[in-house]
Amino acid sequence: MRKKVSLITGAAGEIGNALIHQLAETSSNDLVSLDLQPLPEDLQSKTNHIQGDILDTGLLSRLVSEYEIDTIFHLAALLSTRSEFKPEAAHRVNVEGTLTLLQLAAEQSDWRGKPVRFIFPSSIAAYGIPDLETKKTYTRVREWEWNYPQTMYGCNKLYCERLGIYYSMYYRQLAVERPIMLDFRSLRFPGLISAHTAPTGGTSDYGPEMLHAAAKGEPYACFVRDDVCIPFMAMPDAVKSLLMLTDAPKEALGRLVYNVTSFSLTAGQFKNLVIRSFPDAEISFVPDLARQNIVDSWPADLDDSAASRDWGWFPDYDTDLCFLDYLVPNIRNRYK
Repeated sequence: MRKKVSLITGAAGEIGNALIHQLAETSSNDLVSLDLQPLPEDLQSKTNHIQGDILDTGLLSRLVSEYEIDTIFHLAALLSTRSEFKPEAAHRVNVEGTLTLLQLAAEQSDWRGKPVRFIFPSSIAAYGIPDLETKKTYTRVREWEWNYPQTMYGCNKLYCERLGIYYSMYYRQLAVERPIMLDFRSLRFPGLISAHTAPTGGTSDYGPEMLHAAAKGEPYACFVRDDVCIPFMAMPDAVKSLLMLTDAPKEALGRLVYNVTSFSLTAGQFKNLVIRSFPDAEISFVPDLARQNIVDSWPADLDDSAASRDWGWFPDYDTDLCFLDYLVPNIRNRYK
């Protein structure tokens, strides 16, 4: 009999690290993780890790033959800045990898007579606001507004949201006998900040990069203007929101894609909070025009009222708690 598991792709990334720690304590399923990279030592006993490529269909076939996949947390992605340098590779990983997994989940759902739950972290990059004047006018953006992404990563995320909705609601809709559909659910995250892993190339990473550089005693040149504003969230809240959405009864969901957020800061405010804890930090602003334009196209805040209404979402970390209780003590300890 095949063992029932939760599959985590992109497990070696920032979200994957935090999610495995939490699922190892709370999940009734065994964990199987997949990434091109090995996991850190402290995670190796918590999951059966497979080092491999999300695009390797032979590897995925072997997974299906060995395990009954109950839930998929599909975190694997080529992030925003790297995707601009390698858009074709980004499309292969972000779209073709997701499509392959959705097909696998659809077939598994029908085979076992019960939907596979497919959890897909999306991004603020799915939005594209045309200019700063419009950004000032539309300060708190809802899920269906300004879905005009200006990056390959944002295009990939928005399209994969629609693919997930298709496989969850319309797959094989012309077939004589409709299959049992998978259960797709997605979150649009703001910029995520982790104290326990280093930033990995996201366009919103100027915030956490400031903190990590300050803790290491290194100067940091921020690649956006000091007045640019986007929302952020502490990593524990990101994991909390993923698990809350995973556990929410399907009948409570009014939509399949939800915003979640915690607090919004300008880059200048972020710098001031860093200096409050690291007074000797050397932080300057040297905007990179291309990345600046990308961040300018993202909302200053996200309207997450649908998540609050439908499944009780609320963040645990406001600005002060995030910095004083979570980020600063853990980052200090990391670089002792």
